[in-house]
Amino acid sequence: MPRRLALAFALAASLASPARAEEVVVFAAASLKTALDGIAAEFQAETGHKVTISYGGSGALAKQIIDGAPADIFISAAVNWMDAVDAAGLVAAAKRRDLVGNRLVLVAHGTDAPAVALSRGLDLAGLIGSGRLAMGLVDAVPAGQYGKAALDSLGLWQSVEPLVAQVENVRAALTLVSAGEAPYGIVYATDTAPQDNVTVVATFPADSHPQIVYPAALLSGAADAADAAFFDALSSDAADATFAAQGFVILN
Repeated sequence: MPRRLALAFALAASLASPARAEEVVVFAAASLKTALDGIAAEFQAETGHKVTISYGGSGALAKQIIDGAPADIFISAAVNWMDAVDAAGLVAAAKRRDLVGNRLVLVAHGTDAPAVALSRGLDLAGLIGSGRLAMGLVDAVPAGQYGKAALDSLGLWQSVEPLVAQVENVRAALTLVSAGEAPYGIVYATDTAPQDNVTVVATFPADSHPQIVYPAALLSGAADAADAAFFDALSSDAADATFAAQGFVILN
């Protein structure tokens, strides 16, 4: 039986059973918030189960899970942080999959900022001037790690490193640019929207950084049927449509 059809039957079975409402606790990368909130709301409406989502930087969330935080599902914005949780023995057997992908972009404050040609000859530090380049923490937040790798690849990191404002997650970086507190920032393509008062001025070449992959996993401590049902729902056609509408690349 095709996997998607099997998922549909599993979800239908859970809807047909008059089981008590259960809570699903999800730890997820901050960049997933808009899409994942919509998927969770639909799941709650259809099943009656509650989905509680804690958003943050993937590194911080992974460390919390490893330290014993009570999560049922983890969705990371990078493979390495899921690997860390997996290595700690906290991923349920055969319950890990690559969910979606993303693109890395350079954004500028305002809605009419001019395009930037990303290249080795770019004077990015000159563009930033006396301001700051907003990025996720380069040692812990995937968007920051991807951003540093991309700047390194283009030979730009050394010149801009003193100007970088590192923040706890990619949405915080976007907020700094949107508010005009930083003239430029590095975020995911899916984070930007017209109302954010930012302009995507460049897209980083895909080969300038590791592939952006969001792995999802059901954790070994997940005990409720609702946990498994929501994990499966993340790969449903409806979820794929929601992710795609936000600009994510479907990988599952």
